Formats: sequence, structure tokens, C-alpha cells
Amino acid sequence: MANAMRLIKKYPNRRLYDTQTSAYITLADVKQLVLANEDFKVVDAKSSEDLTRSILLQIILEEEAGGTPLFSSPMLAQIIRFYGHAMQGMMGTYLEKTMQAFVEIQNKMQEQSKGFYDPKGMPNPELWAQFMSMQAPMVQAMMGNYIEQSKNLFVQMQEQMQQQTRNMFQNFPFAGTPPEPPERK
Repeated sequence: MANAMRLIKKYPNRRLYDTQTSAYITLADVKQLVLANEDFKVVDAKSSEDLTRSILLQIILEEEAGGTPLFSSPMLAQIIRFYGHAMQGMMGTYLEKTMQAFVEIQNKMQEQSKGFYDPKGMPNPELWAQFMSMQAPMVQAMMGNYIEQSKNLFVQMQEQMQQQTRNMFQNFPFAGTPPEPPERK
């Protein structure tokens, strides 16, 4: 039987209450749930509004402020520029698919690296160093190829949308645009 979704309630005093353990928890505890791949949902205790994304964003904010940031300032600025933009929905999907591809690559690397551990679970330092020296360039190349392919598909999609828009509006006269010259026979 699959585990039920873990419910966490957020109270007006900003405290988080885990209904499974009947105890108050912190953002650090929620982060541990994420790291353990546990399904959970955070809701407002009064309105039952889903606050899961908000809590996850708080965790990301704390992580970004607490050490080596994952996101650069130019990257964050670019993400902000997509809010309210016609491509906002596509950008979210693109980032999600890119993250999924990265996780798949990471999982494959972990599977391949299992042979580098002794029976006690301790890594063989020499084999591990060789493995990582070979894998890092390969992963960078794979991600580079994926990003290049994604960019090309994105540009093609944009060109197709522009062409469809032109075709859809070609028979509408717009103020300030000169009429197209008649075709010569």
C-alpha cells in the first residue's frame, strides 16, 4: 500500500505542525522530508490553502543565503523577466524537463559508480577519482548537447509560432502597415 500524503499545517503564528507525528516541526525538518523523497503537502490551518510551494521557496531562499548559491544573480534576473511574459508557461516546463534530465543523468552515474565501493560501502579512492575524471567531461558534454538541442527546438517553436501568427493575420488590414504589392503573373 502506498504511503498517504503527509499533511503539515501552518498556523498563523508561522509554526508548522506535522499531523503524522503530532508535533511542531521546522523548515529544516521539512527540508529533511524533501531529501527523503517523502510526499507532503503544507496547508494553511484556517483556510486549507495549499502553501507547499511557498514553504519550498522559503527553504530554497535559506539555502541560497546560507552558502554557495545555486542560482547566479543574472539567472535569477532572467527568471524574473519571464513572469508575465507570453513564454512563462513554457519556461516553467522547460526548466522542469531540464531538471528531470539532470536527475536522470545523476541516477545513471550513481548506478555506474556502485562498482567503486567495497563490501563495507567504503569508496575505493583511486577508482572513484578515475571514474569522476572520466564522468565530469562526459556529463558536461551531455548537458551541453541537451541544452543546445533544447535551444534549437525552442527557436524552431518560436519561428513556427511567428509564422502561424503571420498566416492567421495576413488578411487583416492594420493601420500604418502598407498593403503588400500584388503578385506578378
